Amino acid sequence: MGDKPAGFRGSRSWIGCVEASLCLSYFGGPQGRLCHVPRGAGLQGELERLYSHFSEGGGPVMVGGDADARAKTLLGVCLGPGTEAYVLILDPHCWDAPENPSALQAAGWVGWQKVTRAFDPNSFYNLCLTSHNSEKQQHTLD
Repeated sequence: MGDKPAGFRGSRSWIGCVEASLCLSYFGGPQGRLCHVPRGAGLQGELERLYSHFSEGGGPVMVGGDADARAKTLLGVCLGPGTEAYVLILDPHCWDAPENPSALQAAGWVGWQKVTRAFDPNSFYNLCLTSHNSEKQQHTLD
């Protein structure tokens, strides 16, 4: 795509959400809308946006950070009683097809986590909110 030095091709270097969004666009995948959260503690302020994203049929949300280098994929958000909120997290390193959804959860690949525990309050995060291909195609037709 030309955004990395020549030595990047074929390397084992990681890319972040910004690069993933560029790849989605470049290769004709679903649209990726970026959202920067300066500190993980600020993720509480993004819960309404995430809830709307998923309730309107938005696709997975890729998450990358700096101090928190553990990549995450958000599949849902649940606003619990009081002020507690949970996110359904899929480890993006999961590569095998499970026998059933319960196997993913039992192996620790997917599960609900409290937002306050899932995100480092001092790390910044980039979120890439993806749309489904059908939504992209619909926008193209409009």
